[in-house]
Parts: sequence; C-alpha cells; structure tokens
Amino acid sequence: MTIHTLEGKEILLGVTGGVAAYKSCELVRQLREKGAGVTVIMTDSATRFVTPVTFGALTGRRALVSLFDDTGANPIPHIELTFKADAFIVAPATANVIGKMASGIADDLLTTMLMAARCPVLLAPAMNCRMFDNPVLQRNIEALKGMGVRFVGPDEGPMACGEVGWGRMSEPAGIVAAAVSLLVRAGALSGKRVLVTAGPTFEDIDPVRFIGNRSSGKMGYAVAAEAGRMGASVTLVTGPTGLALPAGVESVSVRSAAEMEQAVMARAEQADIIIMAAAVADYAPIEVSLSKIKKTDAELALRLIRTPDILKKLGAGKTKGQILVGFAAETDDLEKNALIKLREKGLDLIAANPVGGETGFGSDYNILKIYGPDGLIKDTGRVTKSNAARALLDVVASVVGG
Repeated sequence: MTIHTLEGKEILLGVTGGVAAYKSCELVRQLREKGAGVTVIMTDSATRFVTPVTFGALTGRRALVSLFDDTGANPIPHIELTFKADAFIVAPATANVIGKMASGIADDLLTTMLMAARCPVLLAPAMNCRMFDNPVLQRNIEALKGMGVRFVGPDEGPMACGEVGWGRMSEPAGIVAAAVSLLVRAGALSGKRVLVTAGPTFEDIDPVRFIGNRSSGKMGYAVAAEAGRMGASVTLVTGPTGLALPAGVESVSVRSAAEMEQAVMARAEQADIIIMAAAVADYAPIEVSLSKIKKTDAELALRLIRTPDILKKLGAGKTKGQILVGFAAETDDLEKNALIKLREKGLDLIAANPVGGETGFGSDYNILKIYGPDGLIKDTGRVTKSNAARALLDVVASVVGG
C-alpha cells in the first residue's frame, strides 16, 4: 500500500542539462506516488536530454522552459509558482546551476525562480568526478549550505564518461527520502534552544605561536545549520575556523579553552539541547610569553596545564530535561572509549568518529557512530558532514520526542 506522505504538497522540480536528467522522470513518478503535485522547470540544455512533453505526461502539467511561458491567468510564472511551492528540488543540479545560485545569477526561468523561492531548496548534484572535486565548485556548495540550501548526494560510482568517483546523482528514492525528510522534519526542533560548539581552540605560547589541533569546525557548523533548519533557535560558540557562519544562527567567537568555557557556561542553563562538537585543547601553556620567543641552539621545554573539562562540568550541572551530546574523535578502541566518555561525562548521547584517512578532522566527510546509554543507536557510514549532522539531529529529535 502506498503511503501518501507528501499528500497536498506542491513541489517545483528543476531539471538541468546533465545525462542524469533521465532519472528525473522516475523521480517525478515517485513524488507523485507519495501524493505530491509536481511542476517541472527545465533549462534549455535539459530539453536536449528529455523533452518537456515527457514531463508533461508524467506530471499532468505543462513543463516550463522559458521565462516567458504562459501559465494561465498570471503572466509571471517565476513569482506565481514559487508562492505555492512547499519545496524546490533541482535534480540533476549541474556545476553550472550551483555556481549561478551561489553567485546570485538569474538568467533563465529556473535560476530566476530559485532566486524568488522562499520554500526549502534541495539540490541533487550530478557531474563528472573531476568537476565535483573542483575547489570552486566545493566553495559554491559550502556557500549555499551556509545560506540554508540542502543537498542530497552525490554518490560514488561509474560515470557516463567511463570514470569512477564521486559525482553520480543520487537515486530517485534517495532524493524522495530527502524531500520527505525536508518537509516532514522541518519543525522537529521547533521552539527548542540549541547550543552548539565547533572548531578548535588555540592556546597561545607567545604572540605568534600556539597549541592547537586539526579541527576545521565543519562538523559543528553543519550541526548548527541543520538544527536551524529543523526549527530550533541556535547559538554557535565557535573557535577559529574561517568558515562562513550558517544563516540565521547566533554566533559567539572564542579562541582559547578558557574563553570557550566562559561562553558555554554563560548560555548552558537556557539551552534545551547542548551539542559539544568543538575539539577543545586538553592542555595549555602555564606561561605565555608577551614577546616572540627567539630561536636559540638550546632545547625549549613547555610546561602545560590541564584546560577546563567543559563537557564534564555541563554533565554535572545538567538541568531537568536538558539533552547533552558529546563527540569522541578516536584513533583506536572507538566504541570502548566513546562509552566510557558517555558515562563519565554524564551525557545522553555521544557521536564517536574515527580520525585519520579521508574522514574526520579537515575533511568534508565523516563517519558517526551514535551511542546512547544502551549502546549503538545509529551508524552513518561514510557520509558528508551535512548528512552526518542530519543523522545526529534525527536521533536527538527522537530523544526530544520521547
């Protein structure tokens, strides 16, 4: 029996000029099967792969290509249709359309409608693996994520050109699942106050040197952005990262572990959910030189002192109903060390991730094993940090909901 989870929802589907456009036909069928009304907007290049007539037959509505297409009584479709939309999906989303969106370019019907849309936007990238790895494309993706745009995929596998790598458009079922998640989960944390920490802390040795770690802050920023999309009021306490702040998130910038402790403890009591994704330095120099330490032939010894254990302090002072989530970045004995940390710090959940290789610190990908007091709850496998954040907050939302 078909479950009409999208009954009454209006979805705009943008189709751009990529080989994966043929998959969009099946995507339309599955969205319709879920009960959604679908209007297809095509770029001119997309019509070289699939005709508007095909999408018209699948949706029961005329597929639109030109900015000057007449949709009926209202001659301004890029405004008219976006008023009614519950979600805007672009699949396939080529490097070209991603770049246009990130740059604010609106030179055809699809990009003009994306500019006017106020509904959630979901992009399913599809391109050659070398194009996907291009730093300009990755910068554009990160910029759009910071603006609240959601992504599904891409997947890894063989390309139409014969190469193998990341860049394949996600399968229609995965895109539909992401759309359902986007529309059904949108208010899962509505009314909740979420405090997130992110990034490293730097412990100064002198005016030019410090002790730090390899945390990029990407995981914590993804958690903050996702919590905001789920309806929460989010405060992000961030160490030095250089990342663009997520849209709609209040931020507090800190440098050292002591500053992180002060910022977190000042806001902890008001938070319903605290997610400590920051990699706080464990030790700091006892003495900080006010001038640069000059190089000599002699050995230099640094005396270090333990920094405050912010997570343990939060666990000891946790208020009634408050949910506390920690992270454990481990090189070995992942489960054992994570469960010890969960118990010793008084946590409700812990997200353990292996570091090294192509995941964890500095990477766009992560592997999260999420544990509660009774053991493993979810294993994400290797996913983007945005998808890892989504998985973690799904678990958090389930705890919130009892």
